[in-house]
Amino acid sequence: MKSKACRLCNTIYENGEKCPKCGSKEFTDSFKGRIVIINPEKSEIAKKINIKDKGNFAIKTR
Repeated sequence: MKSKACRLCNTIYENGEKCPKCGSKEFTDSFKGRIVIINPEKSEIAKKINIKDKGNFAIKTR
C-alpha cells in the first residue's frame, strides 16, 4: 500500500481516506521527503515548522 500525505497538516499515513490527525480528506500520494518527530518538545525542527505532535510528516506535498 502506498503512503499518502495530508495536504493540510502534512501527516503521512497509509490506511483510510481521511487524515488520522486532522480528519481532512484532502490528501496526495505525491510528496517529497519525510520527517519523523519523536519528541516535539525538544525538537528544533518541529519548532521551526510548527509541529506539536509526534509522527511522520511530509516535507513538501503537491
